[in-house]
Amino acid sequence: MIVFEFKAKGTKQQYQKIDQAIRITQFIRNKCLRFWMDNQNVKYYDLNKYTAVLANEFDFADKLNSMARQAAAERTAFAIKRFFDNCKAKVPGKKGYPKFQKNNRSVEYKTSGWKLLEDRKHITFKDKCGIGQLKLIGTWDLHFYQIKQIKRVRIVKRSDGYYIQFCVDAERNIDINATGKTVGLDVGLNSFYTNSQGDKIDNPRYLRKSEKSLKRLQKRVSRKKKGSSNRKKAINRLGRKHLQVSRQRKDFAIKTALCVVKSNDLVAFEKLQVRNMVKNSKLAKSISDAGWSLFTQWLEYFGKVYGRVIVSVAPQYTSQNCSNCGEIVRKSLSVRTHVCKCGCILDRDHNAAINILTKALRQSGYDLSTVGRTETNNACGEMTLCSDLVTSLSKVAH
Repeated sequence: MIVFEFKAKGTKQQYQKIDQAIRITQFIRNKCLRFWMDNQNVKYYDLNKYTAVLANEFDFADKLNSMARQAAAERTAFAIKRFFDNCKAKVPGKKGYPKFQKNNRSVEYKTSGWKLLEDRKHITFKDKCGIGQLKLIGTWDLHFYQIKQIKRVRIVKRSDGYYIQFCVDAERNIDINATGKTVGLDVGLNSFYTNSQGDKIDNPRYLRKSEKSLKRLQKRVSRKKKGSSNRKKAINRLGRKHLQVSRQRKDFAIKTALCVVKSNDLVAFEKLQVRNMVKNSKLAKSISDAGWSLFTQWLEYFGKVYGRVIVSVAPQYTSQNCSNCGEIVRKSLSVRTHVCKCGCILDRDHNAAINILTKALRQSGYDLSTVGRTETNNACGEMTLCSDLVTSLSKVAH
């Protein structure tokens, strides 16, 4: 499934109609959740049927397309399924019991209720909400796909306007030549990541750089009278700034992940539990600002697109073990240099990156006994591991 996003251009009245459709979606979603709470053993199809009951009972709910109402019920069903899956898996902490929505920002249509014009630059919504025709602003060309391949159309409200998303049933596969290289990545806060060759990428820290302006905008919001139009404008300005920061972080994660995947046949990284790490009150903001989860998600996505091997390994002892002899060298977070009795002196993150790559090679079925290992001394007397990548990659192919 590929998602193409365009910015929607319409009139003020059309935007009000979109807001109405979003509120109806939230109403149906919350009603379905209440129906599940009040009735045991409710199935997905029961929630779908209940949307028709709501349309007959409430005139404003009937304005929304029937499949859009079913899509709202699907959101409830997904939240319920996730809750039960977490319970079965015995996920520690809260299991994610479904909650009532208070600020829904999207409405989703399936295969009806909309029509894409022949120029593929305009879309018309045909239900009783009266949204009408919207212009699509963007560079994506939808002429490459048939209308029947578009399975979902979403309208998403953000601080800087409204967006149309097309979910297209298609696969994206790109064939590129093998590079004969593998790499291990150790993400961090001082540097965004350090690879197994010792190269570092600086952490951009977009949130830290924007903190001053965010604080100023937050003060303006707090000074405005609640419910006033000036307060709404101030909230919108604050939302736009937060949106800018999140887009900067996403853009950096995408470009960095794409560069890594294109340059290597195998990429290894730590499978960090960021959800637990942000419980540290002193590091929570810095960890969230780094965007490690977003980066690893795009690594896995581009790995599928470009046919690369992406391996996640457990983070235990990657920093403590010596990458040269395997001996455990205890050190706190403040110690940034790895020094072992065997003579191996490396940057802490560089040592961890080599260990991550070694773990990935074992986990992926690589036969390390057949991998050529040579040691090279650099100017600082550091010992680095060089693998015969062609031999190791051939093991995966079989």
